[in-house]
Amino acid sequence: MPMLPWLTLPVMLHSSRDPGECTMTPEQCAYKQRYWVYWYEADHRYSLPTVALFLVAIALFTVARLIRLFAPRSWTRLSGWTRLMALFRTVCYKRVWFLGSTQSIGALMLASVGVIFFLAMTLTPRPYYWPNTMETNYGNSPPIATRAGFMALACMPFIYMLAVKANPITLLTGISHELLNNWHAWAAWAMFVLALVHTFPFIVYHIRMGDIVEQWNDGGIWVTGVVALLAQAWLTFASIPWLRNRYYEFFKSTHYLAALVFIIFFFFHCDYTLTSWDYFIATAVLYTLSWCYSQCKTYFEYGIGHKARLQHETNDTLKITINTRKANWTAGQHIYLRFLAGGITHMLTAHPFTICSMPRLELTGKTSTLVFYIRPRGGATKYLMAHAITHPNVEIPVLMDGPYGGIPSTQLNLSDSSAVVGGGAGAGFTLSVIEHFLQRYTTAQKVERRLKVVVATREPDTRLWYIEALRDISHRYPRFNEAVGGIYIDFHETGQSRPGEKTGSAQLDVEKALNSKTVQLNNEDSQSDSQNPSVAEAFNVSFHKGRPNLPAIIGTFIAGQEDMTIGLLACGPSSMSHDVGEAAVAAQQQIIKGRIKAREVWYHSEDFSY
Repeated sequence: MPMLPWLTLPVMLHSSRDPGECTMTPEQCAYKQRYWVYWYEADHRYSLPTVALFLVAIALFTVARLIRLFAPRSWTRLSGWTRLMALFRTVCYKRVWFLGSTQSIGALMLASVGVIFFLAMTLTPRPYYWPNTMETNYGNSPPIATRAGFMALACMPFIYMLAVKANPITLLTGISHELLNNWHAWAAWAMFVLALVHTFPFIVYHIRMGDIVEQWNDGGIWVTGVVALLAQAWLTFASIPWLRNRYYEFFKSTHYLAALVFIIFFFFHCDYTLTSWDYFIATAVLYTLSWCYSQCKTYFEYGIGHKARLQHETNDTLKITINTRKANWTAGQHIYLRFLAGGITHMLTAHPFTICSMPRLELTGKTSTLVFYIRPRGGATKYLMAHAITHPNVEIPVLMDGPYGGIPSTQLNLSDSSAVVGGGAGAGFTLSVIEHFLQRYTTAQKVERRLKVVVATREPDTRLWYIEALRDISHRYPRFNEAVGGIYIDFHETGQSRPGEKTGSAQLDVEKALNSKTVQLNNEDSQSDSQNPSVAEAFNVSFHKGRPNLPAIIGTFIAGQEDMTIGLLACGPSSMSHDVGEAAVAAQQQIIKGRIKAREVWYHSEDFSY
């Protein structure tokens, strides 16, 4: 083929920095070798500052995490410290509508720093094109294209690292990979725009020179660049949230393929220019180590012997349980499950599911059970639901990867009171928080805490499996009757009432329905119904019709709690998370103004609610 070879022979790690003797006038040589436009130092001028931009951001968040973890507890009683933290949380929690989705003000501020950096580094140095003439040739690479290309190259290691579930950035900053995935997308957009700025000046230049067809036919660098750019365009545009969510299975299968095509052709395109291949080495090392860590955890820590039991709870709810002695997790975390059944498509993909239980206390020494309540949507979950209906209580092999995300344990353990809101499929999220509360009461010597739970769902049958799940939890804790007095649950049904149903009879309907279902409990853990005649009453469950007024509920919960640290948790539709977040922002503003007596109010939103 005339376009091969794609690599310049002999292949080296770095190309030479020797420009040779300048044959132009001294003034022209000095113009060509100025600091910001000298081609032979372009990687140092533009790639390294881009790397520094990412590293400084990571370092700042790492320092912030260390301060949060190791700051003396006494600081929380200083009004100046609490106001400073409230101001910081306001910036982090306040969300505004931006380009089709809501983003926090803090994220937009950080992103704006990156935008300003790339705009300044791209547009400030002059000239954009060399003033070549028939007698004078400064070079064939437009300066604006050169610097944009090297900045795009420097983004690559961070983009691939931000895409991995187990990555060094999460380890350092404590930011979950779900949140980092947003930055993966934003950094990818920055790299794509820089790639376009790198590409079009070359097209313009060679059209002016009249040799663009010759360049395409003779140079593999054009072919490899175009293929890499097309793959990058697919990766970037297919990741637009509404498009990705609608065609998620297709997106996921093509995303990995496009990423592989991109990095291979980008590697050939760079052709060991200056230190360009160093960035591929860094990308390969960081990505491979992160990927191997998660795979080793899957196969060597968890192994291949776990079985997932499928139970058809209601028409829209599937319960999955996995008994394990190896896994350990905290409240609100999710885990990736790969089911070894249902065909090669399902066996090759792993899906995240929120864990709705807590591991056994160490003193019990018993097998822990991972519990998941899933609302089937399509793909793997649709297959699992159909399989559970036709094969009740069937067990299928499963591989586990995780856990990931979850509520920060330090904050949750130090909170005096918490309010957790779960909507739709996020109702199961609240169960692990309830169980965590009971565990703390069991292990603590003196506990005076409150837990407010708000569950909202359109499906009337949700209350059936939810109350049954509460009954399962109640049988596992010896001090349940003491601890449960601090728990208050508001259950809101937002859908239309079933024919003939009376609003005031909701709780009785639940208890009657539960009596007709078989509640499976271990003999050694079970208590007699005479000791716990009504789970709904024991957990202080109140049933309501219509959407909950979350700002009012949370405002009432916070008011009057003097000198306490309060946690607000949410898992559900974006509108619900937005309402809880706005309530958290309002609380921060009240703390800054000194109008409420709470010491701290922090907020956590769990994105995964499968």
